[in-house]
Amino acid sequence: MQRLLRSVFATLFVVSCAAAQAQAINNESRDLSTAADALLQARVDRIVRDLDLEPAVVTGRLALALVDLTQPAKPRLAMLNGDRMMYAASLPKIAILLGALVEAERGRLPINDVTVGAMTKMIRYSSNQDATRVLHWVGTDRLLDILQSPRFKFYDANGRGGLWVGKAYGKTPAYRRDPVANLSHGATVYQVARLYTMLANDSLLSPDLNALMKETLSKPGIRHKFVKGLAGRPGVRIHRKSGTWKDFHADGALVEYRGYKYVMVGIAKHRDGGKWLVKLAAPLHDAIVSPVHQALAPR
Repeated sequence: MQRLLRSVFATLFVVSCAAAQAQAINNESRDLSTAADALLQARVDRIVRDLDLEPAVVTGRLALALVDLTQPAKPRLAMLNGDRMMYAASLPKIAILLGALVEAERGRLPINDVTVGAMTKMIRYSSNQDATRVLHWVGTDRLLDILQSPRFKFYDANGRGGLWVGKAYGKTPAYRRDPVANLSHGATVYQVARLYTMLANDSLLSPDLNALMKETLSKPGIRHKFVKGLAGRPGVRIHRKSGTWKDFHADGALVEYRGYKYVMVGIAKHRDGGKWLVKLAAPLHDAIVSPVHQALAPR
């Protein structure tokens, strides 16, 4: 009997520790700002200086976020203009994808070949027609309610902004611009990084829907910006959504490489902004995957 009790208590202890670790990971995902890391920030600052992009940061034309998730319970965050609301073109289609999967979770949207096909074309090939189609399935007001809900908090109308979709993708006018910066399709790199971090830690949706979201974001059909910049790093797995319109360029990605996992997000307002994101991708990757941090990678 004593042996049985010891076994039961040992099992309960293991389960309790696992639950505590999962809760710690979930808490870090939801308040990522507490993960600010001085060493990683110094590396990002140095990368920006070396690429002569510091003036773009100072003038608010470039925002960046980098999150090291190699140790899920101990994320490390570095940002530049992290809470600056910027026009993000098609990057906020990731918010439409989230909204569709939340509606599926609640039984309001079926998961079938038609819906998954539209979501996939919206993300991988940035189809405006499919983005508008999925947005209407979710509902315009419904999506904004989801983004601002206590569950997700991806948009703060009281000052910090975040992910916003206030216009269908096409020539129709905006139906509701964001309260902070008056944008139709806006984002801050911090909130995009939070979304990807929660996805990476399986704290965004149910396990099945997290897996579907990751699959939808995989296999990029447009190979520019971060995807192009990481082409020289064989073996990376990228889950991403980008955006381009006139001088506005954006990209956000969850990247897995060997034992490493990280998120990088960039938004730029400049005719060369797409080229900036290409040049930034490999150095940001190396800021995570470097001899200094190799000891942190799981074996």
